[in-house]
Amino acid sequence: MTAPQLDAEREVDLARWRRAVVALWWLPAAGLVLGAIVGVLFSFRGATNYKASALISLGQPTSPGGALVNSFGTNPRAVSQIVSGAAFQAQAAARADMRPSALRGHVSVAQVGSATGAGAARSTPLISLTVNGKKPGPVSAAANALAHIVVEQTTARYVGVKIATFNATLKSVNDQITSVKKRLAVTEAAFNAAKHLDPLQQLVIVGQEDNAETRLGNLISQQETLQQQLAFATQVESAKIVEPAKSVKAAAHSRTTSLVIGALIGLILGAIVAIAGESRLRRV
Repeated sequence: MTAPQLDAEREVDLARWRRAVVALWWLPAAGLVLGAIVGVLFSFRGATNYKASALISLGQPTSPGGALVNSFGTNPRAVSQIVSGAAFQAQAAARADMRPSALRGHVSVAQVGSATGAGAARSTPLISLTVNGKKPGPVSAAANALAHIVVEQTTARYVGVKIATFNATLKSVNDQITSVKKRLAVTEAAFNAAKHLDPLQQLVIVGQEDNAETRLGNLISQQETLQQQLAFATQVESAKIVEPAKSVKAAAHSRTTSLVIGALIGLILGAIVAIAGESRLRRV
């Protein structure tokens, strides 16, 4: 018999609440209007904020033997430690013409498209570095400054030595190619002018020309290899900024959403006040 009694009491309560809301309808209506007004006013409170995100590739350096080199520079957590450091934030703030305190708590780092499975070990981490603030210019400048600092402090240092070595060797090879081409031109001119010489002297000139062409071919092959290694070190191994930061307006309080939520809360509070007021009047 307990369950039917509870159901009956619940039905009586619901009917009483419905009568109270109908009798004091102006209270929920007033709560609806006041809630909507408060919601709209709340939407005006939020100041305009801006955010700027830079996309960074940490790179994947390799050893001279081709094996992957795992270091702090390829660890996404290292980026978070770098950009949250007071010294680096002070450098970025100076470049962006803003106070360092404006960056504290307004810099976030997230890994983009983190790989899982067998290919995760060989994937190149992509990092999104975001700065929030109230002025669009300094916000984007600070984000780009921090991105450059990340590049300088991670794989760019190690790979920079390789790039410098490749550039120096490539310059030497280019100089040798230029020298051999000059000698080859002289040899060809001497061969064209040596038709009146005896066959033995002509054979000597032909041998010198063959040696110069062989050396030129080897140097060109070495040049191609160095160019490929340099491109790989620059584009794959080294950290770089894939997309620079640009300020956009951050998502603020939606006026429509604030109005609807405020009106709903006001309606509920008005209904509660109506039910409580009706119960008190009934007791009186």
